[in-house]
Amino acid sequence: MDNDSRDDTVEEARASYDDSTESHDTSGVIGIVYGDVGTSELKCSVMAPLEKGEYVQIPHESCGAVLGQVDTMERKTNLSLDKAIQMSHGEVMDIEEKVLATITIIGYRDERGLLQTPKAPFKAGSPLIRADDELISKVIGLKHSEKTGAYIGLLNGHDIPIQLDINEMVQKHVSILAKTGGGKSYMSGVLVEELLKHNVTVMIIDPHGEYSSLRDEGKVSELSEKFGVKPHGYASQISEFSPDTKVNKDAKPLKFTLANLEARDILALTHVKNLRHALPAMKKILDTIKVNKQSFTMKDIIRTLEAQEDAQNANLIQELQYLDEINIFAEHGTKLDELVKKGNMTVLNLRGSPPEISGLIVNRVLTSLFEMRKINAIPPMLVVTEEAHNYCPQQGTTACSKIMRTIASEGRKFGLGLVIITQRAAKVDKNVLSQCGTQVILKITNPLDLKAVISSVEGLTTGVTEEIQQLPIGVAIVCGGGVQVPLFVRVRPRETRHGGESVKIIED
Repeated sequence: MDNDSRDDTVEEARASYDDSTESHDTSGVIGIVYGDVGTSELKCSVMAPLEKGEYVQIPHESCGAVLGQVDTMERKTNLSLDKAIQMSHGEVMDIEEKVLATITIIGYRDERGLLQTPKAPFKAGSPLIRADDELISKVIGLKHSEKTGAYIGLLNGHDIPIQLDINEMVQKHVSILAKTGGGKSYMSGVLVEELLKHNVTVMIIDPHGEYSSLRDEGKVSELSEKFGVKPHGYASQISEFSPDTKVNKDAKPLKFTLANLEARDILALTHVKNLRHALPAMKKILDTIKVNKQSFTMKDIIRTLEAQEDAQNANLIQELQYLDEINIFAEHGTKLDELVKKGNMTVLNLRGSPPEISGLIVNRVLTSLFEMRKINAIPPMLVVTEEAHNYCPQQGTTACSKIMRTIASEGRKFGLGLVIITQRAAKVDKNVLSQCGTQVILKITNPLDLKAVISSVEGLTTGVTEEIQQLPIGVAIVCGGGVQVPLFVRVRPRETRHGGESVKIIED
């Protein structure tokens, strides 16, 4: 359709609407349906201020009030290039303009309460009005449960609280995706506060030591009252463990027993190049030690190797001495019932730990959690993984890649949920990311990350996809978690102190 024909169609739609004022209430009308009209999408001329993402209500002859959402908008004008050049020289021009919008149809609730879309097209000339909160809540299916709802914020442009279903998050996993500085750690803090409030058992893989701040009460802000949030700390529900208590002084020591590790696992932590010699040597050493001792230390392995007086072991001994200095191995390791306590949160603070050591720790802990959940020896729980691209990368593997994939695909059957947090969605294993049934998407601008998000999230329209690149800080697109359509949500203020703030070189 050319521009003149489209403009004529808009005018005909306006005239059609004017002729039918007896059947429609004209108060609050913001647009008129025009052109060829379908059942899932329609065009409208805009008669009042309107923005992308707003909810509108359209009358349908058989369905009653149907909910739609503004997907895209454009302003059509008669200003040509020649006229624009004349205006640049100071000449005054009369500019005629029309604002057009594309509306994506969300649907209506039938007599059974099921979300449906009309089977017959809308009528051209039908008026659009702003949808009220009651219709939005009813059609979208926003539920409010004190028992299972995690309150994360308000529907953007409305005062409707948005809650995610905690049971669904555990059963279908969660991803929180954003560019660096996009607010992903703040958002995950909000989510963890809600989990603690509902006494959900949580473990956080924390590579930067950000989450211990959940102990501390936050500050009152001007938004606190609007969102109904009061400062609160969760110190009584939080335990912190770290392999490096010199760096993380408030944490309890996290220790592992060597007896549960295979020779290949130990060598994976080293930079030994001659594996052809080192692997048989290590296997022989472990077999020798295990005959005499059920539990042993890294020093026992080193002493046994030194006693062999084999020159080829020199490099291996040096590497094992480095592991011994890291001090994560002991005769008696940290017990699982110390790490996991029902209704509490455990922070695995890995700040200061080398990547290969962090990978080993995550692998051992998650493997134990998965096996214990299979026999119901620990309570159902969520594992929150910060910087997830380092633990389950798309390219290559880490010590914990396999167990992360296993939990993503099988954890839901055993009540072991996963929260994936990353600023590089394209670098996270697609098999893990695609298993997340609840997605919280903040601002993303990298084309590869954007492509990864779009391919892993269902129901994103063209307009919503474009908005991901332009989201203001504090606004997230939420899909799943008991929410049937993507929602723009203003994230609520934190109750606790945010520990992920960037360091200021120059103070304000």
